[in-house]
Amino acid sequence: MSRIGERKLVIPEGIEVTVEGRVVTVKGNKGTLSLNVNPLVEVSVSDGHVITKQKKESKEANMQQGTTNSLIKSMIDGLHKGFEKGLEAVGVGYRFNVQGKKIVISAGYSHTVDIEVPEGLTAELVSNTEITIKGIDKQKVAEFAAKVRKVREPEPYKGKGIRYKGEVVRRKEGKKAA
Repeated sequence: MSRIGERKLVIPEGIEVTVEGRVVTVKGNKGTLSLNVNPLVEVSVSDGHVITKQKKESKEANMQQGTTNSLIKSMIDGLHKGFEKGLEAVGVGYRFNVQGKKIVISAGYSHTVDIEVPEGLTAELVSNTEITIKGIDKQKVAEFAAKVRKVREPEPYKGKGIRYKGEVVRRKEGKKAA
């Protein structure tokens, strides 16, 4: 029995949820998101709530019900509040720069690394070592933040690299003198 799938999702003011066949569409003042629902799950909207139900009791349907419920909740939250992911560059000379729809990263290489910001996302420069990625789609925000982090992942000896805001990097001791 899925516990997450059984929860009723409250639709906040300004958000409109519609179900047409197997497609759930969520509209808000920030944009529109849609989701193709698995055939094992049935989605309904009533009295300002979104309800997900299994069409037939099975383990697969149970898993899909919880997943569908979580995805719809993320869509509603994204259009209501939005999502953001913070990144910080740690190291001498490591910095970010935003030029239009492009992030220019200096991360200890002989050249700068340019990354194009995908459609629907924005990158804000907090300081020259901190950047915030914002958007309405939780998956797109997290994927793009991971792509930026991958330019120079934090190393375990000095902790230098690009890390998520608040991320704790486990440190190693290093070599000992004989």
